[in-house]
Amino acid sequence: MAPPSPINFGILGCAFIAGKVSRAITLSPNSTLYAIGSRSYEKAAKFAKENGFPDSAKVYGSYDAVLDDPEVDAVYVPLPTSLHIKWAVLAARKKKHLLLEKPVALNVGELDVILEACESNGVQIMDATMWMHHPRTAKMKEFLLDSSLFGELKSVHSCFTFAVDKNFLENDIRVKPDLDALGALGDVGWYCIRSILWAADFELPKSVLALRGAVLNSAGVILACSASMQWEDGKTATFHCSFLANLTMDLSVVGTNGTLRFHDFVIPFEENKASFLTSVKSGFTELVTGWEPKPSEHTVSTDLPQEAHMVSEFSRLVGSIKFDGAKPETKWPTFSRKTQLVVDAVKTSIDRGYEVVEVKS
Repeated sequence: MAPPSPINFGILGCAFIAGKVSRAITLSPNSTLYAIGSRSYEKAAKFAKENGFPDSAKVYGSYDAVLDDPEVDAVYVPLPTSLHIKWAVLAARKKKHLLLEKPVALNVGELDVILEACESNGVQIMDATMWMHHPRTAKMKEFLLDSSLFGELKSVHSCFTFAVDKNFLENDIRVKPDLDALGALGDVGWYCIRSILWAADFELPKSVLALRGAVLNSAGVILACSASMQWEDGKTATFHCSFLANLTMDLSVVGTNGTLRFHDFVIPFEENKASFLTSVKSGFTELVTGWEPKPSEHTVSTDLPQEAHMVSEFSRLVGSIKFDGAKPETKWPTFSRKTQLVVDAVKTSIDRGYEVVEVKS
């Protein structure tokens, strides 16, 4: 029996990240670069040429033209967050499955409009949080779920920062209130919050408190912030995200028996392999001069980069709907919505002068 035809992807816009995802679509075994649309034909054609689109790929001078192409199965949308609600809803109404760049919306109210459009039109939606799809992530989850090794979750600590230049601070869409008003919270903070929820098996915290000292630009867009979270059963979490500090991608997950740590949780140090550290029932040596047992390092190899695994999984779900009559997978929009709820709570806490904010689903 011949394998199903690959999923035809259209891309809306020529953002920098779209180059990375274009490559992922090419590397994924069950997808193909079918179309690119920009606000001008010339820009779309230049992007297609520079990113190795096949000669057969359609080039369009508008986003609407991509959505109107009956051969496009799915669209990747890397547009500024303020444009997501318009183009994601239009894509869903055109029956195009949706791989949506994060943050998925400016707030959960906008996201709910997008999710309703996807549900009512039977299309799959997934956010482009790439590290969730790395084979390492599944191996780490096995450790967290092993009660004899990890035990009960007690705390999570996440940090994602990178230092930007003057041009970024003045011109990047992520510092413009009319384009990406969530700033660093929506960009790097999204990853921190997702990592915490992942460790907590997507149980929402009871409350969120933004920590004093958030840095905002003159337009009120967040450049750096920190927050803490509290759960009903006493679990806690903290995160820090920033455009103003050296590149750091740390995650620590602490349980009653074990600890998981790694230092490249968003983008692995190397594309074809990634490592993590675990320690189980650690203590000190007799004279308190070292650890016993020492942490163990685990390395997971992969034949595809994590973004290609993401595209492949998304394409598998789309193919199941297209060829087998399956229903859209609800796990991914649920993860998106819970992440957005916590992003909203942190933003609200900052806006209210660092008040505690209850997280309500």
